[in-house]
Amino acid sequence: MIVRTLEECRNSERRVASKTWESVRMLLKDDQMGFSFHITTIFKGTETHIHYKNHLESVYCMSGEGEIEVVGGETYPIKPGTLYILDKHDEHFLRAYEGADMVMACVFNPPITGQEVHDENGVYPLVD
Repeated sequence: MIVRTLEECRNSERRVASKTWESVRMLLKDDQMGFSFHITTIFKGTETHIHYKNHLESVYCMSGEGEIEVVGGETYPIKPGTLYILDKHDEHFLRAYEGADMVMACVFNPPITGQEVHDENGVYPLVD
């Protein structure tokens, strides 16, 4: 059994941040679950470019509003209760509107291995 709190993880090496986002990695590859689970915040009024080239990613917006723009594709609004799923090659921009930070729960398969180290050549254990 794994029991962790967001604050416990935020105050450890499981917190990764930049000028536009923060990601708290609640589960990583070493936790042996076959996926990783993160609480990610896109700071209000910012844009973040993201490309996890070999991951399946499922994201659920818990608070805040913004949009996702798939590079070379469409732009979709994001608000609390919105779920989006990215399939392996979806390079994208996340934008949080000025009103508030956008807070999301994210699941990655294969799991993220650490700070910003990704198992880009990994298998997809939940899909195999």
